[in-house]
Amino acid sequence: MQPVDFTTLTATVAELRSGWLPARIEQVYQRDRTTLALALRTLNGRDWLTLCWHPQAARLCIGTPPPRLPDTFTFSDQLRHQLNGLALARIDAIAPWERVLDLQFAQRPGEPALWHLYVEIMGKYSNVILTDANRQIVTCAYQVSDRQSSYRTVQTGQPYELPPPLVAATPHADEPQARWQERIALIPGSLERQLLKSYRGLSPTVVKQLIAAAGLAPQQSTETLAQSDWQHLFQRWQEWCEVLATETFYPGWTENGYTVLPWGESRPEKNVQTLLDRYYTQQLARQSFQQLHHQLAQKLNSLLSKLRVKATTFRDRLNSSDAAETYRDRADLLMAHLHLWQPGLKVMTIEDFTTCEPVAITLNPEKNAVQNAQALYKQYQKLKRARFAVEPLLQAVSEEIDYLEQVETALNALDNYAADDDLAALEEIREELIVQGYLEATKDRNRSENNESQPYRYVSPSGFEVWVGRNNRQNDQLTFRTAGEYDLWFHAQEIAGSHVLLRLLPGAAAEEADLQFAADLAAHYSRGRASDRVPVIYTQPKYVYKPKGAKPGIAVYKQERVIWGSAARIQTLLVSEPLSFG
Repeated sequence: MQPVDFTTLTATVAELRSGWLPARIEQVYQRDRTTLALALRTLNGRDWLTLCWHPQAARLCIGTPPPRLPDTFTFSDQLRHQLNGLALARIDAIAPWERVLDLQFAQRPGEPALWHLYVEIMGKYSNVILTDANRQIVTCAYQVSDRQSSYRTVQTGQPYELPPPLVAATPHADEPQARWQERIALIPGSLERQLLKSYRGLSPTVVKQLIAAAGLAPQQSTETLAQSDWQHLFQRWQEWCEVLATETFYPGWTENGYTVLPWGESRPEKNVQTLLDRYYTQQLARQSFQQLHHQLAQKLNSLLSKLRVKATTFRDRLNSSDAAETYRDRADLLMAHLHLWQPGLKVMTIEDFTTCEPVAITLNPEKNAVQNAQALYKQYQKLKRARFAVEPLLQAVSEEIDYLEQVETALNALDNYAADDDLAALEEIREELIVQGYLEATKDRNRSENNESQPYRYVSPSGFEVWVGRNNRQNDQLTFRTAGEYDLWFHAQEIAGSHVLLRLLPGAAAEEADLQFAADLAAHYSRGRASDRVPVIYTQPKYVYKPKGAKPGIAVYKQERVIWGSAARIQTLLVSEPLSFG
């Protein structure tokens, strides 16, 4: 994830000063553990200023409004108590080339600041600290004790201390090329590394852009540069200094991230605020998606492994109980031939009643014939009781495995993050597992406005819509609420998979190509997606039922027809990419 460097911070602060100062603080809201939002009101409008101290996505920019959910964080409550109704009068850097900003709040613009909110954009050391007019710390995003840092502590009641000063040289546009070149080439090394070590205010992203704009390579040694290379690089260096001095930035999207500099190919964005908000919102959502997907996949794998072992144990016990009739038959034979028993016998060979074949019956020599027969009857009763006890247990475990395999199939279909709906669908799977008791609810779950994800939407060869459920909540919604009397319902036969609806208009008839298209989708979004051919059933929605007490996504059907689906073929038959509603 591309961090906010000094150049980007300068760009966003320049826009904030020109468009959002002074501004009245109308509301303070904390989105999560690392993100704060301040509602700013100016003569031209109202918007939300995002302050984030996330270790990878620390930033300051105008962002999207927060969700309408209760704010339960103590930090925001303290800020709300002190800052509501005041004016954000100034945004200053604490020192040249530092990524620490001083947001000053006063009763009115032009009056002395009553409160200072220091926003430290410093990677994993980022923080937001509120102090009074005398720089006394009132509250902070997180406190740093002397155990955590021997150089600088951040604790309530202490005076605010500046971060450690930078030691590298300060960039100047008027610095002679010879002095600039001498500083960088003093110790031979890669061009990228030497630039970063020699001057403050640079970041790996800016350095790579500088070097690329000069037509050089980041890992190229400073010893291999010709004088013309140094001249081109120095020109780019002066352009960078000019951009910072004039605050003329060029926000745009690059192949791997974003830029605010004029070099290279980029897709322009209207302003830096929108650029930063979109980039970090998407990157954090992608990160949350990957973490949650990994967590759910591990949990489901663990649950299914344990249940499959349990099911195997139950099947073994049932297989053992199949010998129950044998014990009873041998007991009957023994009781019918008591006269053949003699003390001390360990084995009696008796002719079977039905087959007339000799049967060897093992005896306990310390017991008589009747006692041995009673022992065989007891073993028969024990195995018979075991079958009655184990069969419902095996059925329950099998149903639980079927349900979790259904969830696992939905999870596997959500293997990549492409849109906000993907994260919402994944969060719905987590909520479902919490409701079903497989996961514990945690306080640090992502807070959202309960925006429901929408099913995948495709278009069949004849132009009919085909909807595919992403998870069990959507499957139930499609099958039992959305489906109309003219639609057709598809599902992979006897295996876990998504519910698929072929939406038909009144009086319309689906062509064979439409049925095949829907069947291929059902195969693709099923547990058999790796198979060459998958049997898929389809029927009218009125013939699909949910058993009483069944878990989400479980359905039974009748009057079905079977069609063979191919997950591989769907890639060439898709008319459009899957589009989420919303």
